[in-house]
Parts: sequence; structure tokens; C-alpha cells
Amino acid sequence: MDGDNQSENSQFLLLGISESPEQQQILFWMFLSMYLVTVLGNVLIILAISSDSRLHTPMYFFLANLSFTDLFFVTNTIPNMLVNLQSQNKAISYAGCLTKLYFLVSLVTLDNLILAVMAYDRYVAICCPLHYVTAMSPGLCVLLLSLGWGLSVLYGLLLTLLMTRVTFCGPREIHYLFCEMYVLLRLACSNTHIIHTVLVATGCFIFLTPLGFMTTSYVRIVRTILQMPSASKKYKTFSTCASHLGVVSLFYGTLAMVYLQPLHTYSMKDSVATVMYAVVTPMINPFIYSLRNKDMHGVLGKLLGRPFQRLK
Repeated sequence: MDGDNQSENSQFLLLGISESPEQQQILFWMFLSMYLVTVLGNVLIILAISSDSRLHTPMYFFLANLSFTDLFFVTNTIPNMLVNLQSQNKAISYAGCLTKLYFLVSLVTLDNLILAVMAYDRYVAICCPLHYVTAMSPGLCVLLLSLGWGLSVLYGLLLTLLMTRVTFCGPREIHYLFCEMYVLLRLACSNTHIIHTVLVATGCFIFLTPLGFMTTSYVRIVRTILQMPSASKKYKTFSTCASHLGVVSLFYGTLAMVYLQPLHTYSMKDSVATVMYAVVTPMINPFIYSLRNKDMHGVLGKLLGRPFQRLK
């Protein structure tokens, strides 16, 4: 059979990270709980920002889009995982697997670019406060977000099209949570050296360039904060960046654990890091961004209090 036809007519078996029925039940309830918390947290962030005009600023505009991206991201991965954990039929079609892969790559890339733009927003707000209104105009914010979406869509399309050139043969059992680039490359029986090289080269550009930009921004932010005369002002200014730094550290730390390694060393142990960036990070982002944010506290309090006020 021709390699392309063989791939197109094939199915993959998403066996997950455990074949034990008891462990699968535990994983099902764990992932279901995490999914519901993620959806609730990110929906509340979006509703809070959209419902209060005081939060209609560039920082919250990008935060709302980050929450939307995280919401889309977990919906692309977790529901299918839950179905596989409860179903005897764990098959997913070749087209379905590549579709999941496309959205996975695109949304992770978009997350990365939004985090970079948020770092730029903090840099302008702290280091160039007098120019903030003009430097972060609504038109520029929309343009930056549109560029992020465009680049993410193209990057996801590029890697997905490259995967269509890969031939799969033999057992197509994926001992993993979802269709993921490195896992599929490990199943290939054709030469994947060129694809892996392209993956590493483009990945370094797409992810390390924004990371370098964020690092430079925060170095300048720290310098500006250290020059402030008041300790209370230093603390207040830094607190506006702490949540973003926490999310960036978690996001890039888990991505580095998974992808900054040779393909032949990729193994089941990396599924833990994958769960971190695919499930845990979108779940805790709303908490990180709202815990130390008084504006968000106030708006969320009013938002959650409305149903109860109507009952009185």
C-alpha cells in the first residue's frame, strides 16, 4: 500500500498513560475536575473583564484573550481524553489526530505570543508610563493580537502539513493522553530527520524569540523598579508583574522539559510535563492572575454576588 494512502486510511489507538481500570477511573475524575475548574475560572475571567469598564485596558484585554485561548486549548484535549478513559473504543482517525495536533500547536503558539505581548504591555506601563496611552492604543492591541493569531495559525498549519508526509506502519498505539508531535514521530517508520530538524528550528524561533523578548523586558522593568525611591511603590509595581512571571515560568519550564531534548530520548516520563502545560497551566492561570489583583477581586465579587442579590 502507498505510504500516503496507508496513513490516510489508518487509525491510532489512544491508550493513555495507564491501562489499569482502577487508575483510569482515578484519572477520569481527576481530569474531569480539572477541566471543570479550568472552564469555570477562565469563563469568570472573561466575564469579569467584559462586564466592567474599569478593566477595559490593554493588560486585561490580553488577559481575556489568554483565558479564551486556554479555554479553547483544554476543550481541544481534555474532553477526548475523558471519552477515551471511559470507552472501550479508543480509536481516533488519522484525520482526527492531525486535526487535534493542529489546534494543539496553534493554541500553544498563541499562548506563547500573548504572554510576550503582555510582557511588552508591562514594560511600557512601568518604564514609559507617560507614553502608555499612545504606545498601547486600542488599534495596536488589536493588531498585535491579530498578528499572534495569524502566526499561530500558519505555524500550526506548517507542522501539520509536514506530518502528512510521515508514513506510519506497524502498531499505531499511542501510550499518551492525546495526539502530540513527538509521540507521532516516534511511531513513524519513514525518515523523520528533516521534519524533526524543521520542528526544532522553527520551535526555537517561535518560542525562544518571545522568551528572549520577555527576558529583556523584565530586566528593564527590574532596573526601573530598583530606581524607585519608595519601598511601597516598588512592591506595588512589582506585584503587577509577579503573576505574569509565574505563568511564564510554568509555561516555558514545562515546554522545555518536553521539547528541548532529542527525539530518541522522548518517553512516557515526559507525559507528566505534558499534563503540566496542557492541563495544569490553563487551570491555575485564572487563580494566579486574580489572587493578588484587587481590581479582579472586586469585579469577581460583584459578578458572583449578582445571582444571590436577585434572590433576596
